[in-house]
Amino acid sequence: MTPNEIKAKLGSGLLSFPVTAFDAEGRFAEEPYREHVEWLAGYKAPVLFAAGGTGEFFSLAPKEIPAIVKAAKDVSGDTAIVSGCGYGTEMAIEIAQSVQKIGADGILLLPHYLIDAPQEGLFHHVRRICQSVDFGVMVYNRDNAVLQADTLARLCDECPNLIGFKDGTGDIGLVRQITAKMGDRLMYLGGMPTAELFAEAYLGAGFTTYSSAVFNFVPALANEFYASLRGGDRANCERILNEFFYPFMEIRSRAKGYAVSAVKAGVRLRGFNAGPVRAPLKDLTAKEEADLAALIAPWKR
Repeated sequence: MTPNEIKAKLGSGLLSFPVTAFDAEGRFAEEPYREHVEWLAGYKAPVLFAAGGTGEFFSLAPKEIPAIVKAAKDVSGDTAIVSGCGYGTEMAIEIAQSVQKIGADGILLLPHYLIDAPQEGLFHHVRRICQSVDFGVMVYNRDNAVLQADTLARLCDECPNLIGFKDGTGDIGLVRQITAKMGDRLMYLGGMPTAELFAEAYLGAGFTTYSSAVFNFVPALANEFYASLRGGDRANCERILNEFFYPFMEIRSRAKGYAVSAVKAGVRLRGFNAGPVRAPLKDLTAKEEADLAALIAPWKR
C-alpha cells in the first residue's frame, strides 16, 4: 500500500488497536490473536494498529513484533494493518524495516525511550525513520515526543511518506495550530486514552477520526458513537457517554495502566482468550472485572 493509499484509509473511518494475546506463560498466543483480529475486521474498521499502545508495544521484544503484525495481516482482509514502532532511532529503524518486509501497510511512530529531546533532535529522529522505509509513517505526539508545528512542517517538506499525525497531548491549542498550518498534507487522528471522551473537541480542531480502544470488545457501540459524532447527533453521543463511557472511565481510572488492562479484560469478557497483561501492568481485580462485565452486558451486539 502506498503512503497516499494508507493515508486515505486512515481518514476513512473509525480505527482501533487490537490487544496482543498472551498465553499463561506470557508468550504471544497467535491463534487467539488471529480470531480476535478477524472478528474486529468484520466491523469495518478501515485500519487496525497491530502491536500498538493498547497492544502492549512497550512490553514486546522487537523480534516479536513482525510475527504479531503478520498474524494480523493474514486475517484482516480489506482492513489495512499499521504496526507500532518506537524506541531509539536505530531500534525504530530495525522495527520499521522488519514489518515492511512482512507486508505491513505503515507504522505508527511511538515516543522514543525515556529522555526528553529538543526539537532538532526529534526532527532528525523522525526523518531518519521515514527515510529508512517506503510505506506511510504516522507520528504520535505525546509524553517526551511532542513535535511543534514548525518542526512537523519541516518533516513534511523532507519526508513525502510522513502522512499522519496522532495526538495524545490533549493540547487543543497546539493541535489546532498544526491542523491550520498543515491542512490536508496530513491525516489527523485523536489518540487520548478512551478517545471518545475527547472526540467532539478534536473534531472541532480539524481532526477527521480517532482510535477507539473499546472497539476491542464493544465494536458495534464504538461504531454507533462514531456515526453519531460524524452525523451531528449530539443527543445520542451524550447518551452513550453517560451510559457507557463515563462509567468505563471510572473503572479505567482506578489504577495506573488500566487504560490497557481494562480493555484486555473486556476482550476476555467477550470470549476471546487474550490472556493476561505483561508486567509492568497488572490485570483488573475480580471485583473490577465483574463491574466491567455488568457495564458491557447491555452493549453486546
